[in-house]
Amino acid sequence: MPQSRTDALRQETPVPRPAPDGLPAAERACRKELRKLGVKFKESPAVAAPGGCSLPFPIEVARLSRAIRIESPATLDCGTVLAAARFFQTAGMTLAEKHFGTGIATVEQASGYVCRPINGADDLSQHAFGKALDVSGVVLADGTQIEVRDHGGRGEAARFLKDLRAAACGPFSTVLGPGTDAHHADHFHFDIKERRTPYCR
Repeated sequence: MPQSRTDALRQETPVPRPAPDGLPAAERACRKELRKLGVKFKESPAVAAPGGCSLPFPIEVARLSRAIRIESPATLDCGTVLAAARFFQTAGMTLAEKHFGTGIATVEQASGYVCRPINGADDLSQHAFGKALDVSGVVLADGTQIEVRDHGGRGEAARFLKDLRAAACGPFSTVLGPGTDAHHADHFHFDIKERRTPYCR
């Protein structure tokens, strides 16, 4: 009996095989990198919701490094956690030291995984896939709290927030915040949606 085209494609296309722990190789590699960076996290149950929301290999992150905690713990895709950990450990810490002479102790998150569409649109938000993190502020090592809602003001806090926002464009493919629209007046939206060039507004 002649071989069907479907059978031929199955033979030609390698099928990714999960590791013994059930995680694909890319997910295992991502978690390995998080551990190297000192990120504290735990595995969470897979998510699949009506309408297309999906997070097959979620993790709940409690710390972005040994020095930086995230309040409260957020459920995210591993790649999003990795991008956030690298960003706050490098650019975030450098900018905090530049503007205030101290580091970041806490990143205050406003939203991780949420099954919802983009505000004012029908398409799903990157939050629906755990690929977006909303940040409402940071707390410095000396206890100073800086809220994103202060972005448009004057003074060192406003300058720090503007620099942080600019530095996030590249490490994240989407950066939104105060001035983008009314929905982002009090937080930064960072996500890792695949794009040809970053979308930063």
